[in-house]
Amino acid sequence: MTLEIAWFVVIAFFWLGYLFLEGFDFGVGMLLPVLARDNTERRVMVNTIGPVWDGNEVWLIVAGGAMFAAFPAWYAGLFSAAYLPLLLVLLALIGRGVAFEYRGKVDSERWRRNWDRVIMIGSWIPPLGVGLILATTVLGLPLDADGNRVGSAFAAVRWDTLLGAVAIAAFSITHGAAFLALKTSGDLRERAKNLAIKLLPVAMVPMVAFLSVVQWRAGTLWTLLAFGVSAAAAVVAWLRLRADRDGQAFAALGVVIAGAAVTMFGSLFPNVLPSTLDAANTLTIAGAASSPYTLTVMTWVAVFGAPAVLVYQGWTYWVFRKRIGTQHIPAVHAP
Repeated sequence: MTLEIAWFVVIAFFWLGYLFLEGFDFGVGMLLPVLARDNTERRVMVNTIGPVWDGNEVWLIVAGGAMFAAFPAWYAGLFSAAYLPLLLVLLALIGRGVAFEYRGKVDSERWRRNWDRVIMIGSWIPPLGVGLILATTVLGLPLDADGNRVGSAFAAVRWDTLLGAVAIAAFSITHGAAFLALKTSGDLRERAKNLAIKLLPVAMVPMVAFLSVVQWRAGTLWTLLAFGVSAAAAVVAWLRLRADRDGQAFAALGVVIAGAAVTMFGSLFPNVLPSTLDAANTLTIAGAASSPYTLTVMTWVAVFGAPAVLVYQGWTYWVFRKRIGTQHIPAVHAP
C-alpha cells in the first residue's frame, strides 16, 4: 500500500470517528428540549456529554487538517465549493460550546432556556452540514480541468447531497437517543429508549436511500457488502433496544455508521472528488496527494501522536462510564 492510499484510509477513519462520536453528542443536543421535562433532567442530559463533547470535536479538526496536508487539491476543491455550509458548521460549533459553558452561569429559567436553544440549533446544523460536505465529496462536483468548481457557490447543494445531509442528521438524533438510554437512569432513560425504538426505523430511510444512490452510481461488490452489514446492524440495534440491551444497541449503531462510511469512501476510491462535468477532471488520490516527503513526515507524526490521543480519549470514556440520574444533580446555585 502506498502512502497516498494509506492516508486516504486514515482520513476516512477520522471522518468515521467524527460521525460516530460527535453523532451521539449532537443527538443529545437535538433532543434537549424534547426528552427533558425540567431543568434537572436537562442538566442530566448535558452532563452525559459534558466530559467528552469537546474531545469529540478533535476528530473534525484532525480530519480537515489531514486532508489539507495530505491532499491539498482535495481540500481546496471540496471546501471552496462547500464553504458556506462549512462556515455555518463552525459558527454552530462555536455557539454550542459557549452555550455549554454559559447555561449555568445565571440562576434564571429564561437564561437557561435561551442557551438550551443555542445548544439545540448548534447540534442540528453540524450534522446537516457535515453530511452535505461528505455527500458532495462522494457524489462529486462540477470541476474544470484545473480542479476548480464551475457554477455558483451553491453547486454543492443538490437533491442527492441534501439527502446525505438528512441521513447523517437522522442517524445522529437516533444515536443520541440510544446513548441517553445507555448513560441515564430512571424515567429519562425509559423515554430515551422508547424514542430510540421509534426513531430508528424512520432514521434508516434516508440513510438507506442515500447509500443506495452511492452504491448505484459508483459502488462495487464489496461496498455492497458493507451496505448490507450497515442495514443488518440497524435491525440488530432495534432488536437490542427492545430487549433492554442498551450497550449492545449502541455498539450496533456504531456498526451502522461504520458500514455507511465504508460504503461511501469505498465507492469513492480511487478518487477523492469526482467531477460531474467531465470524468477526465476528477481528482484522484494520486493526482491530489502531497509530495512523498510531506506524507512521510505526516506518517511519523501520526505514528507517535495518534496513539496518545486515542489512549487519552479512551481513558476519558472509561472514567465517565457510569449512568447519570437526577439524584446525582446538585441544587442550582447562582455563582
